[in-house]
Amino acid sequence: MSAASKDSPTAILLVSCPDQPGIVSTISTYLFENKGNIVDIDQHVDQEAGAFFMRVEWEIDSFGIPRDEIGAAIEPFAEKFQMDWELYFTDIVPRVALFVTKENHCFYDLLSRHESGELRMEIPLIVSNRENLQPVAKRFNIPFHHIPITSETKAIREQEEIDLLRENGIDLVVLARYMQILSPKMTEAFPNQIINIHHSFLPAFPGARPYHSAYKRGVKLVGATSHYVTEDLDEGPIIAQGVTEVSHRDSVHDFIRKGRALEQTVLSRAVWLHLKRRTLVHENRTIVFS
Repeated sequence: MSAASKDSPTAILLVSCPDQPGIVSTISTYLFENKGNIVDIDQHVDQEAGAFFMRVEWEIDSFGIPRDEIGAAIEPFAEKFQMDWELYFTDIVPRVALFVTKENHCFYDLLSRHESGELRMEIPLIVSNRENLQPVAKRFNIPFHHIPITSETKAIREQEEIDLLRENGIDLVVLARYMQILSPKMTEAFPNQIINIHHSFLPAFPGARPYHSAYKRGVKLVGATSHYVTEDLDEGPIIAQGVTEVSHRDSVHDFIRKGRALEQTVLSRAVWLHLKRRTLVHENRTIVFS
C-alpha cells in the first residue's frame, strides 16, 4: 500500500457478509489483477454473529476497469459471498443538509469546519423550524428554509422537507440541535443518512434542562453521543461518543459550557466518519473503521 496523492481520486468499497474463508483473498486478487493500488484497508469479524466487515480504498486513475463498470465487476464475487456492499468515489462530494432550531453551537462548528476544509461536503440548504438562525445562514451564503411544524401540520411539513431534500440531491442530514422528533416517514426516507447529537445523560436526565438536573445530582462526567436516527428515539446506531470530567467546583454554567463543547466535537467527528465512508451499520450497531 502507498499513500494516495491529495488530488488522486479513490474508490471505497464497504462490505458486510457472513464470515467465511476467501473473502479478503478474493477482493485483494480482484484489485491486484486490475492494477488497483490499495491505499487503506480495514476489516473486522464479529465472531458472535459470524459476520465479516471490510473497508478497502484504492486509487482509480490507473485502475484497469472503468469506474462506471466497477460495480458490475464486483457483483459476481458479491453474490458468491452473499455480500451487502456499497461503492463510493472520493471525487464525488457528499451533499449535506443541516437542520437547526435555536441553539447555534453545533451549527457554527459545522459551518466553520466546512469553511476551513476539514469537513469536505457541500451544504446546499439549511432547514429550521424557527427563524432564529437565518442570519447565520445568510452570513455563510447558504439558502435557509423556514418550515414551522406543529402537531397538526407535522405530516405535511415533513413531506415538504423530504421533497426538498430529494430535489437537492441530499446525501446526509445532520441534526445540529434540531429540536423536533422525526417521524418514521422521515427516517425511512433516509435510512442511515440522518445523524443526531445529544447529551449522554439519557435516560437519567431527560427533558429540556438536562445539565441543570445533572448539576443538582452532582454527576462527575458529562457525555455526548452522536448516532444515526431511527424511529426509536435516541436509540439508533452509535457513531461517536465522548466524555469530560466535571466536579463540585463547576457551576451549572460550566456544565453547559463543557457539554456544548463536547457536543461540537462528537458531532463533527461523527459527520467526518460518515463523509469518509468509515461507518457501516449492521442491525443496530455501527462498525467504525479506523
